[in-house]
Amino acid sequence: MILSLDPHSEVPIYQQIRDRVVEAVAAGELVAGSPLPSTRQLATDLGINFHTVNKSYDLLRSEGLLVLNRRSGALVQRDPGTGPPAAGFTEQWRTRLRTLLAEAVAQGVDGPAALDACAATLASFALPAPLAPPAQSAQPAQSAPAQGETR
Repeated sequence: MILSLDPHSEVPIYQQIRDRVVEAVAAGELVAGSPLPSTRQLATDLGINFHTVNKSYDLLRSEGLLVLNRRSGALVQRDPGTGPPAAGFTEQWRTRLRTLLAEAVAQGVDGPAALDACAATLASFALPAPLAPPAQSAQPAQSAPAQGETR
């Protein structure tokens, strides 16, 4: 996994790491069970303090995306195919979504442009395939013979 961070961004480095990991999971680049580098290794690779990486991993753990273990290290716990989100996630997500959309509207982004941006972003992720409707028989159903009629 390659992380691109902007050291000059107003977004803290720990948040950028968290965001890039979430994006990699959503895009299918990281799947459930994928190992992440140790906090010390990633910190060395990025040239940052390991406490910064630790803060990112702890945030991802609290969100249910990572499991941290002294023996196996950090492993991705969820991906788009691991089932429905944990209880309470959707409500919290909708609250954050409302704020993000409010920011866009406050800055003059119109509704269709916001929806287009949402659709384009969703299209870039590895969404699980929707459940297919049940297969229908190729032959039309036969009705029961009328009284006195034989087949």
